[in-house]
Formats: sequence, C-alpha cells, structure tokens
Amino acid sequence: MAGTRTRGTSRTTAAKVANLAALVQYECTNLLVLYRKRENLPEDVASDRLVFVSPPSSQLDTRSKLLSLHSALDKCHSLLERAIALEKEDLDGDETGEYENGRRRLKDQLLNLLRSTEELLKAAGGQTVRNLDGSEPYRPSNVFHQKLWVYSVFTEVKLWSETAVAVLQELQSDAAKEPSKRSKRSTRSTRR
Repeated sequence: MAGTRTRGTSRTTAAKVANLAALVQYECTNLLVLYRKRENLPEDVASDRLVFVSPPSSQLDTRSKLLSLHSALDKCHSLLERAIALEKEDLDGDETGEYENGRRRLKDQLLNLLRSTEELLKAAGGQTVRNLDGSEPYRPSNVFHQKLWVYSVFTEVKLWSETAVAVLQELQSDAAKEPSKRSKRSTRSTRR
C-alpha cells in the first residue's frame, strides 16, 4: 500500500462501504435505463465528463486514495442535486413515479456513501476538502441539452461508484494482508 498503513481502516468497514458503493452503482445503472427510456435516448448516447478529479491510483497511499474518491463523490452529489432541481422545475410536482423514486434513492445512497468515505478518510488520518464549486448552476440552452447533461450526471455517478467499489475492495484486501496487532503479540509471546 505504498508504505502507508491503513490506520483504522478495517477490512469489515471497507467491505461495508464497498457494498454501499455497489448498491449506488446498481441503483444508478437502473436509473440510467429508466432515464434513457423516459427521455427516448439511444443506448449508445455519449456523455460528457463533469467530474475532474484524478482517479485513485494503486501507487497512492490509503489516505490519498480516499481523499480523491471522496472529492469525486462530493462533486457527484453536488451535480446530482443540481440535476434533480432542474428536473423538478420541469415536472410540476409529479414526484411519484418509478424514475423519481429511483432518483431519490440514488441521492440518499450517494449521500450515505459520501459520508462513509469521509469516515474512512478520517480513520486513515485524512481530512476532507469540501467541494467549493463556485460555478454557476448549469442552465441548459434547450431541453435536449438538459437531457444530455442530466444523463452525463448519472454516468459520472455510475463511473465514480464503480471506482469506489474497486478502491474499497483494494483497501479491504490490503487490510486483510496486514497482520493484526494481536497476532503479532501472540507470535512474540510464543517465541519467549
């Protein structure tokens, strides 16, 4: 792990957060399908990159990986909130369909994932850097641009939830490889 111990990042904690990330990925995948159907978008529609955070590299220590991941998830959450606000303006209060319920679940689960990665980051000795996105909220020039932008937001959430699964599984694996303090002590006492 690039020489840095996973201080406080237990295998079970990383596994729980990885499972949460997998749930976000699953919900987002389903929501993308519903959104494409709802908006009559083709399956091969291209999306724009909206989150410009360096992906966590295997060369980074635990803290740096978690900081990168947390920053990206924070940006995704902010973008998702903007997308939902834009869509609510167009829905005129109809918030009861399968798509709207899925979108609400995704937002809640993404927020839980964001908070969980923040806790892992703190346990690894890091501090969060809040997303201070001072840019103006996105205002589409037409309905089609709005559809593509919202689609791009969902694809970013999916991409970063997939990244979260991979990073957290790697941390889980690294935590499993580290000998526990208890096993080190028992090895020492048997040598005496």
